[in-house]
Amino acid sequence: MKTFRILAAGLMGLAFAGLAHAAGGSKHPHGPEEGWPFEGVTGQFDKASVQRGYQVYKQVCSSCHGMKLMSYRNLGEPGGPFYDPAYPNPNDNPFVKALAAENEVMNATPNDTGEYDYRPAMPADRFRAPFPNDAAARAANGGALPPDLSVMVKARHYGADYIFDLMTGYPDPTLFEDREVQENGETLYQKVLDVSKFEKLGDYRPEHTSYLVQPAGQYYNPYMAGDTTPNYEGDPRHAPPGGFLAMAPQLTDGRVEYTDGTEATAEQMAYDVAQFLAWASEPKLEARKRTGLATMAFLLILTTLLWFSYKQIWRKVEH
Repeated sequence: MKTFRILAAGLMGLAFAGLAHAAGGSKHPHGPEEGWPFEGVTGQFDKASVQRGYQVYKQVCSSCHGMKLMSYRNLGEPGGPFYDPAYPNPNDNPFVKALAAENEVMNATPNDTGEYDYRPAMPADRFRAPFPNDAAARAANGGALPPDLSVMVKARHYGADYIFDLMTGYPDPTLFEDREVQENGETLYQKVLDVSKFEKLGDYRPEHTSYLVQPAGQYYNPYMAGDTTPNYEGDPRHAPPGGFLAMAPQLTDGRVEYTDGTEATAEQMAYDVAQFLAWASEPKLEARKRTGLATMAFLLILTTLLWFSYKQIWRKVEH
């Protein structure tokens, strides 16, 4: 009976997996080919990449996405991208002060006239929020609420891989065609994608011309969770993976001019900002790994000593 239950559960799982594939689902993120330097037991963040990632966030992402759990001083703390041993207190770090001062935040107390003034941010301030509240954020983004990025890498399956592939997964604009349609006597234009030409779909790419209609104000991405079946004009059992999101493609070659001279390709910027968000999601990662390794080494030595002590103490006793 138990074996029957196990087989039944397995068959149900396969059935649901088949339904999920038929409904589109999302493509499995794979991340950059070289992987991430912070992975593994001894992995560490690439500080130069994290610094560039902050630059991408500041110049590209921060206009819509906040990081309400981050303060500017976190950038200068041990393990942070701009940590300087000469300034153990990050509030004293002149570079962190300069980075914070590039942003204006509202004073917590009103002035003599009862109004709230803006001032340059200090290291102790939280990252500047792009909108005063959620209602204003939705109003500026067609009803969509841009998610906070403070712990985005921890909040999404596949973490940094998902961020990297989502940012680089949009179809090239040249793959879209404009289609003229009539609706209630009015001429409308649709953006349609021939998914057979979209090479990033890999094994999901159909052999013959199949169109995916992109809704107005939405953008197709194979790594975005969703269901493309209602918008797919091909076989609904083999709808392309992914879904639609309100964020348009953001990273184009050369959009950011890196201060260290690195070539700012779309892939490089996606790699850097994903690593910055990974650091922001777990800024104590390196310290935790160092502590873990030291603890494991101590326990190994302690276990060895206890074993030899046990053998020495009970050497004359029959077991």
